[in-house]
Amino acid sequence: MRLLEVTKASLYKGIEQAVEGKRIGDISFAIQQYTERQNGYGVVRDLVGHGVGRNLHEDPQVPNYGKRGRGIKLKSGLVLAIEPMINMGVKDVRRLDDNWTIVTADGKPSAHFEHTVAVRKDKADILSTFTYIEQAVKNNQELSPIA
Repeated sequence: MRLLEVTKASLYKGIEQAVEGKRIGDISFAIQQYTERQNGYGVVRDLVGHGVGRNLHEDPQVPNYGKRGRGIKLKSGLVLAIEPMINMGVKDVRRLDDNWTIVTADGKPSAHFEHTVAVRKDKADILSTFTYIEQAVKNNQELSPIA
């Protein structure tokens, strides 16, 4: 549960940086600082967030690790998928033979949260929601017998 909480919180730390005038690296740094340095988890380097437009994964790439002040300068209206992928153990992952499934290199749990956001002057607009997922989890917990 802690891994899930930290990963979700890191998403919002990144979103806080998705404002006009900041840089991609500011988003990346905020996520990495919170997950690795403050909580001791591994930040996946092989899979990153991205721009959202006419194609599935567009530039710019939005890594979940990096240095403040680096990368492109964010402009109002830019739409990004910010999606931290955080591992309980090492940062390394591998792709299974189906060429789709990703697992951690050390077999430890991993978590992933994602929002699509529009960069704005003072605060990013979050364009996606977890409401339906959170409601389904809540409903399932209410229906499950307590052990």
